[in-house]
Amino acid sequence: MEQIKHECGVALIRLRKPLSYYKEKYGTWTYGLDKLYLLMEKQHNRGQEAAGVGVVKFDAKPGHEYVFRERAMGTDAISTIFDSIHHQLASAIKADNTSGLADTPFLGNIYMGHLRYSTTGRSGISYVHPFLRRNNWRSRNLLLCGNFNMTNVEEIFQNIVAKGQHPRIYGDTVVILEQLGYYLDKENHRLYRKFRDSLEDPQLSVAIEDELDPYNVLAAASPMWDGGFVICGATGSGDMFALRDRHGIRPAFYYYDDEIVVLASERPVIQTVMNVARADVRELKPGESLIVGKTGTIALRQVLEPGENKRCSFERIYFSRGSDADIYRERKELGRKLAPEILKMVDYDLDNTVFAFIPNTAEVAFMGLHEGLEEYLDSRKARKIIDAQLSGDLTADSVKAIMSQRVRVEKIALKDIKLRTFIAEGESRNDLAAHVYDVTYGCIKNDCDTLVVIDDSIVRGTTLRQSILRMLDRLHPRRIIVVSSSPQVRYPDCYGIDMSRMAEFIAFKAAVELLKSSGCGNILDETYAKALNELKKPVGEQVNCVKTIYESFTDKEISAQIAKMLKGLEVKAEVDIVYQTLDGLHEAIPGHPGDWYFSGDYPTPGGVRLVNQAFVNYYEGHADKRD
Repeated sequence: MEQIKHECGVALIRLRKPLSYYKEKYGTWTYGLDKLYLLMEKQHNRGQEAAGVGVVKFDAKPGHEYVFRERAMGTDAISTIFDSIHHQLASAIKADNTSGLADTPFLGNIYMGHLRYSTTGRSGISYVHPFLRRNNWRSRNLLLCGNFNMTNVEEIFQNIVAKGQHPRIYGDTVVILEQLGYYLDKENHRLYRKFRDSLEDPQLSVAIEDELDPYNVLAAASPMWDGGFVICGATGSGDMFALRDRHGIRPAFYYYDDEIVVLASERPVIQTVMNVARADVRELKPGESLIVGKTGTIALRQVLEPGENKRCSFERIYFSRGSDADIYRERKELGRKLAPEILKMVDYDLDNTVFAFIPNTAEVAFMGLHEGLEEYLDSRKARKIIDAQLSGDLTADSVKAIMSQRVRVEKIALKDIKLRTFIAEGESRNDLAAHVYDVTYGCIKNDCDTLVVIDDSIVRGTTLRQSILRMLDRLHPRRIIVVSSSPQVRYPDCYGIDMSRMAEFIAFKAAVELLKSSGCGNILDETYAKALNELKKPVGEQVNCVKTIYESFTDKEISAQIAKMLKGLEVKAEVDIVYQTLDGLHEAIPGHPGDWYFSGDYPTPGGVRLVNQAFVNYYEGHADKRD
């Protein structure tokens, strides 16, 4: 029901054959561009604020550009970019001759795409990836994009300033670009010293390009990075690389054959675009880099020592495409695991309970819930038939009556139109928001049925309070149970998902209200004092003080308080909120145990520091400040 922004989506392509090969085999000079477009469009869900494309051309003559970049803002950024690119190269493509293509923009050998959601509060074209570091030597040009958020940007910034650099912009991408650029320069210097006594220019420059090793650059820069990341880069001389963080927080998958190397944020995207089997698409391992050399050689090298597996569970619950075979199965299992608790809450009365889902992203979890309910109903039918047989009451009519029992599933709501609620304020705006969805009348027995609606996550609760509950109440159910397939989001994220402010989380608000109403408001003061003390310690020694806020209450007590806070006086039906348990999450998604949103167990020291700072900001009244 609530949109959570996510940073970001990446796409990398390296063509391993000359452009003429693709023209001859596939009938087009734009084979690489076409694949990049598809990779980006099929990851559009990962970033709708902006997009960017970068291309490196190998055969450009001196005096002609060889690194190209196009960026755009807005939800239609991908179309805008590719319209512009195709306009620029249209005349050369129409001429259909290889001599003219050598200087044609955006027809190259390395293609880079990026989709952006801002999670830092910074916007504008200057913050849109890819970033570009220019130099007259091709091997010192660096094109960079990534799906990442660093928790220690200030430390990295001071590190590069101490080396004499003067970044023009303060931001994690700029800082990483300049840090990598510094070590790229050092790698160039190393090779210059190696060859200067035996070679003269231009052979010396060619030797440097041929011998340059991105591994040395990554190995020098990345050990101080604290965060979740997939960093992608390309040099002007033809090297391409991607590096994943040591905990595997952010996702990356790749495929290669003798024609092409492809890397993207999601596996099914590569499967679809390249029309290959799931087994052909591999996951980039935590701390591992994919490096494609100037000549097209492929190397997988361990840059960072792998840490504890903390692959992000929210990727599986919410962000990644549900067409991935594993994610589809996991989301169904999340729903299935909720069935026992829901049955208990409705007192196993399936005759007077209707099940539905909102929004469409929750459909797969709903299917799992439905299967779990059907399994229970099948076992109940079997017991009734056996009991009837033992009592001698088994007849064709009794069997028919037993077998006719069904789980009542209805299409309760559908999004009809995008109402322009921005023109109104206050309660008027809330009233308009309540009409964004249309409801299906006549499928709920007035003041009798319980309506169970599943969502994939309930983070802030704003949409529930302002529109969804009010809309469902128009159907006149006796009771509304809203179910979240993910656990209560209690702690801010700092690794690239737009959930960074304590005051936004409905679970946090509920815990604070419970503390105050139970006379334990002093715990907030004590937690603030502890957080200030922790922030004075070295970052690696800090502990998460915010856990104390939740320790006095059970999950169910917090859920009950959430329901009370979201219901509102205008909703007549009883309202209950049910969340997935942490155990249920881990059982459903065993390969992705990164659960810091729910547990507060951050995978890196920077995460612990930022959650303490987030609480300090909240306590000091900086609720509107980006933590």
